[in-house]
Amino acid sequence: QVQLVESGGGLVQAGGSLRLSCAASEYTSNYTMAWFRQAPGKEREFVAAISRSGGKTYFTDSVKGRFTSSRDSAKNTVHLQMNSLKPEDTAVYYCAATPYGATWPALLLDGLYRYWGQGTQVTVSS
Repeated sequence: QVQLVESGGGLVQAGGSLRLSCAASEYTSNYTMAWFRQAPGKEREFVAAISRSGGKTYFTDSVKGRFTSSRDSAKNTVHLQMNSLKPEDTAVYYCAATPYGATWPALLLDGLYRYWGQGTQVTVSS
């Protein structure tokens, strides 16, 4: 069973940046990795995903042009670089992994992902 541990969350002012990391207990290249978020009172939503090779990334429309995702295969880690943060980005961010080489739009489905991290809080103040 893969264990995922997120880090890098925190409090930042609007317009600022944060870099989230997700450390896995085994090779992340075996998994499609994704980020979801859940704001208070809202359902969990897809944010971004990166293919097993790292060659393809996917983003929800609200973060396109602001967020990027990358892999560090040597460290079994994936990152979510978040720039130009907005108050509406405030949420708990979760890392997730699936052994399937999924593509859009299947990536949006949280039921696709077998493994989840515990989440890291991101708060963007206005």
